Amino acid sequence: MRLAQLPAAAGVAGLTSDRIATKETVGVTVEAADARLAFVKMHGLGNDYVYIDRFAERTAFDPVTLAPQVADRHRGVGGDGLILVEPSPVAAARMRMFNADGSESEMCGNGVRCVGHLVVSRGYAPAGEVAIETGRGVLALGVTPTGPRASQVRVDMGEPLLEPDAIPVRAEAGLRQLVDVPATVLGPRADWWQAAALDPRMTCVSMGNPHVMLFCEDVAAVPLETIGPVVERHELFPRRINVHFVQRLAADRVRVRTWERGTGITQACGTGASAVCVAGILTGRTAAAITAELPGGNLQLGWDGRGSVFMTGPAEEVFTGVWPLAAAPR
Repeated sequence: MRLAQLPAAAGVAGLTSDRIATKETVGVTVEAADARLAFVKMHGLGNDYVYIDRFAERTAFDPVTLAPQVADRHRGVGGDGLILVEPSPVAAARMRMFNADGSESEMCGNGVRCVGHLVVSRGYAPAGEVAIETGRGVLALGVTPTGPRASQVRVDMGEPLLEPDAIPVRAEAGLRQLVDVPATVLGPRADWWQAAALDPRMTCVSMGNPHVMLFCEDVAAVPLETIGPVVERHELFPRRINVHFVQRLAADRVRVRTWERGTGITQACGTGASAVCVAGILTGRTAAAITAELPGGNLQLGWDGRGSVFMTGPAEEVFTGVWPLAAAPR
């Protein structure tokens, strides 16, 4: 079988059964059997992903296939998914995010902070204001290194999308927002509703990806591992949805547990925390600036009720490594 030659500027490429992937290493073509893929493991408050630096790494691979392999916490690197950091014609870098099930998502708040850290720490952009292209559009980040392997990052998350078609949610005609509407997606009343002191109403927001918020008095009493996937895949949500149960601690503080679309229970969700900030203001439960307590740590959020949501939190490297592509299970 003939080896397929990759140009030096090759981007992500899919592999097919009748094609051998190759890699150019100092002008030498390497067969797929010898292919290695360099990666960086990073996390934002425990929301961890495997990152591929496409400025430096040109090996061809299929991210839809690779994401579940590297995300596997028993047989892979372990993480909530795969994120590619690619050159961009309109920003310092472009972020592409793949969930642990291989589905591609539009945006990841904790992920984009880590992308900002990588771009600055590898010298692709100076510290300070950094633009990152995402599925949501080009976002403005403020990156402040706190060490060689960590940064504090403030992200302009853009304006929330509230119309049902933009989220998207299947809603009654003429309904302009879904704020504290009956949460029929939960199904019939269950015992845990009382244990969690659930308010059986929901608010839906998009931060470039879809979110549904449900408020209660005790998020620890919510059986998230069972109700999360039910809500995520409910027929009201044509592109599925991220599910958040929110406990108001004070006007400026909430506690959140999250079931992420395509991944499951996660330690943190940046876009979700941003959506929680919006939902709290729309429903009159919280102030314009809040601290969101997540299982992995705290995020600072702010929204003035009109413009962009702002999110601030850490980004940290865990380790670097090399993934042997030929060794990946098929």
